Amino acid sequence: MAEELYFIKTNQVAAKINLYNKLCCEEDNVLPFLQDDKKTSLELIKKKVQENVDSLSQEEILSIFNWFKVKYNSDSEEVKTQLFVHGIDVFYEIPSSSEVEKFQQILLDYKKYSQENFRYIFDSENFNHFLIYGIFFTGLIDREKGEENFLFNYLKSDYKDLYSFAENEFSEKKSDLLSKPNIYKCFSDLYDSTKFYKGSIIELRDFNM
Repeated sequence: MAEELYFIKTNQVAAKINLYNKLCCEEDNVLPFLQDDKKTSLELIKKKVQENVDSLSQEEILSIFNWFKVKYNSDSEEVKTQLFVHGIDVFYEIPSSSEVEKFQQILLDYKKYSQENFRYIFDSENFNHFLIYGIFFTGLIDREKGEENFLFNYLKSDYKDLYSFAENEFSEKKSDLLSKPNIYKCFSDLYDSTKFYKGSIIELRDFNM
């Protein structure tokens, strides 16, 4: 079973108009992708989309995501385009199960450090701080291998506490980390995509057989 991780920004206006109308016009097509008590589930999704699309659960977003994948024949670019038009911007993805596992472990370590009760939706400031920690942690792995990263060096002086925590975590896990592929690029790409963004960011995990 492969696992993919998607990162989503939402557009409240586009969802309230375009996604809501699409759900209303294509109810029969949506229902097969919903869980038990499908009619009730659909009405709840429609209500959430009209009020605040960020209130959708992971399962509800995944249902919409899978509906679009089937509707647009799993053409990944067309699926993303149509989701974007309907208020769901899939702006980054991690398609490898092994990379997803590494990312989730780094997130778990950061949760313990920050004592934040992250679920699947982050505010932009918390997400930004987590990404900076990830840049430091994975940047230390690269540095140990003789690679230097500009962003890693640029951020160090402004986030000394995060850097110190990353150093401690790296020191404890160093022997396991150096023999495995690194995911520094995931963190730097996500940072570049969100550093000026002020809305919510949703993490969507998808398991494919």
